[in-house]
Amino acid sequence: MKFFDTHAHIGLIYDDPIEQLRVIQQAKQAGVQRIVSINNSLMDFQKVYQNLKSISGIYHAVGVAPSEVTNPGSDWISKIEKNLSLPNVVAVGETGLDYYKQFGDKRSQIELFITQLEIAQKYNLPVIIHNRDAGKDLYEILSERLPDKGAILHCYSEDEEFAKKCLDKNIWFSFAGNLTYRNARNLHNTVLNIPVERILIETESPFMIPSEFREKKRTMPAYLPATAKFLAEMLDMDLESLSDQLWKNSCKAFGLPEA
Repeated sequence: MKFFDTHAHIGLIYDDPIEQLRVIQQAKQAGVQRIVSINNSLMDFQKVYQNLKSISGIYHAVGVAPSEVTNPGSDWISKIEKNLSLPNVVAVGETGLDYYKQFGDKRSQIELFITQLEIAQKYNLPVIIHNRDAGKDLYEILSERLPDKGAILHCYSEDEEFAKKCLDKNIWFSFAGNLTYRNARNLHNTVLNIPVERILIETESPFMIPSEFREKKRTMPAYLPATAKFLAEMLDMDLESLSDQLWKNSCKAFGLPEA
């Protein structure tokens, strides 16, 4: 079996480049053959990209997260566009809206988000979206500005009804380790009521530790099979069949070959 971690902050697990490489090695030993490396800022992107750029199976997204809205960096738009030409950069992001922690103000977050949606459309790439307590605004914006290559709602946190509203759009739903929590009923109801062909999984490393590894301090990409196993049990599918489907979904979402 092989697995695809669609969202991992390798640079937040460890700063040390050698430790980052060890994380990738451990993931591959666990069957996680592909990972999309995510960074919140352009500075972080440069450091992690340079360290991981030559490793097979590692892909990258470049963008500015809502947490960086007050300081996205000088010439940030041109820097995103320049980095999109690098090998194995497959998406814009993560970007989105976060009203929970109230980074900057809502208008600034929305402007930052819309600009990156426009960049994704211009370069014919999908966009990876962060959403926390901002579902209404997010849905309205995506209804008008969703890039042709679609979007991944990472670490999905809305409910079943929100997901159903998005099914007529080119949107993927990515679930992290918190899916395995007993009290995550909104997530459980969602995965049971959307097509498995629209589901992705991720670790959101180093956050969202699956319940199987709750004694650990941080999540690793190597823990992804635990989330897949939980999902397979929920959907009453054998793990191998589910892993095949998730692999196909992930490759399609990021425009990558399956082999």
